[in-house]
Amino acid sequence: MSNSFERRHDILIDAPPEAVYDYVCNPNSWPEWLAASHHIDSADRALDAGEGFREQWHIRRGEVVLDWKVTESDRPNAWTVRAETDFIGPIIVRYTFERVGDATRYTRHLNNPSRPSAASAEQIQRVDEEAQIGLNNIKRQVEQRWAAQGAPQSAG
Repeated sequence: MSNSFERRHDILIDAPPEAVYDYVCNPNSWPEWLAASHHIDSADRALDAGEGFREQWHIRRGEVVLDWKVTESDRPNAWTVRAETDFIGPIIVRYTFERVGDATRYTRHLNNPSRPSAASAEQIQRVDEEAQIGLNNIKRQVEQRWAAQGAPQSAG
């Protein structure tokens, strides 16, 4: 029996969608904002559909290597990657970028469509807490980089 698991988290970032997209869709940025991500083997840029990369991930059960494939690349609107795992089935992550005035609503959709067992309340809480930390890290990194480029900052 398989169990579907899906979580969605978003944050408003004071930068245009292209700046957010170029940062988060470059897998080499992941260790800067994602606690579980330790090493990336990838080209140092936002990847296009059909490209792949390898991520070394540290989770409670130890080190795991994930082989990701980009399945959607629609700059600056959406980007999707998928990894097949033997421990929780496929992992699908989709990023969307929505312009809101001078800012971007960045949303991270996590989908695990065929987990071998349902996620516990503790696992869901941990995913949500780690996602919020990651979103705050992305916001800080992108806004600092955007400001350093001399970009106009919106009030607020």
